[in-house]
Amino acid sequence: MDLKDQLKQIADRVSKLKEQILTEEATKNAFIMPFLQSLGYDVFNPLEVVPEFVADLGIKKGEKIDYAIFKDGNPTILIECKHWAQNLNLHDGQLLRYFHVSKAKFGILTNGINFRFYSDLVEPNKMDEKPFLDINITELKDNQIEELKKFHKAHFDAESIVNTASELKYMNELKGLIHNELINPTDDFVRYFAKQVYPSVVTAKVLEQFTSLTKRAIQQHINDLINDRLKNALSPDEVVNTETETTEIQTEESKVITTEDELEGFMIVKTILRQIIPVNRITYRDAQSYFAILLDDNNRKSICRLYLNGNKKFIATFDDQKKEIKNEITSLDDIFNFSDELKKTVENYDGGKE
Repeated sequence: MDLKDQLKQIADRVSKLKEQILTEEATKNAFIMPFLQSLGYDVFNPLEVVPEFVADLGIKKGEKIDYAIFKDGNPTILIECKHWAQNLNLHDGQLLRYFHVSKAKFGILTNGINFRFYSDLVEPNKMDEKPFLDINITELKDNQIEELKKFHKAHFDAESIVNTASELKYMNELKGLIHNELINPTDDFVRYFAKQVYPSVVTAKVLEQFTSLTKRAIQQHINDLINDRLKNALSPDEVVNTETETTEIQTEESKVITTEDELEGFMIVKTILRQIIPVNRITYRDAQSYFAILLDDNNRKSICRLYLNGNKKFIATFDDQKKEIKNEITSLDDIFNFSDELKKTVENYDGGKE
């Protein structure tokens, strides 16, 4: 089982069990220790993963941190754990003090759901105030999994991680700023663009008008980017018009968000069915609870439904009586396993003809 599958199992466990986990110790056992195991560390080997690691803080002797991961006889990663419901923003100072008096190069602050990775990128031997990697295990992205692989015991190289951590840290901060500006642009952001196109002084009234225009322009530009991406991936008769589609940026006008996973699933279904019908007959309609793929844009001709936004993913196919049959999938590639069912559904709608 690869790292991605292991982390998905932990995410499923978190969703199922967290309300029953009442203590910090239970959080460690149920969520944090399995996470360390997924990274290849033997949590039952006290020479590799040291629980209650002693880190003397000045005149305070015998201060302990929850775990220390050792390599070549030295602590290399310190891990401070909290109960899953704890706000980590209230506890980063404790890890900072431990980090300062140890030889460890990395610190992890976690409540079993959020994992924040720190180093000393700004000032040597002093833990940074901001993490260079901040993940939520129930909302993992592929690029974050790639970063976690660097911490796997089999691949761990402290110097290599430090060399890329600085860039990752600033990239994450920039992405956060850009995301916030795209969702809710600040006055400075709007004013910058308004000055480029408005021929007179940008007053408060003009700024208000351009705030709405800027948000709409951003959404249309993202739609254009998606459309261009699909044009490059598809033949001309497969191009999807995204002008009326919803992107991953949620607007006030709609709560439906069409994700990249859903669009990729749509492409896979088209790949399967292009063997028996023209691909321009295959369309989709997105809803809040599922992503429907239709024949001839007809709600009465559902080919399948994709349920991809929960902790578990499903594809729903339809039998001869149009009864929905939900099947769990672990990855989008599993959709190919239902090729026969999808083809049969289309053939039933077409009366056995192409």
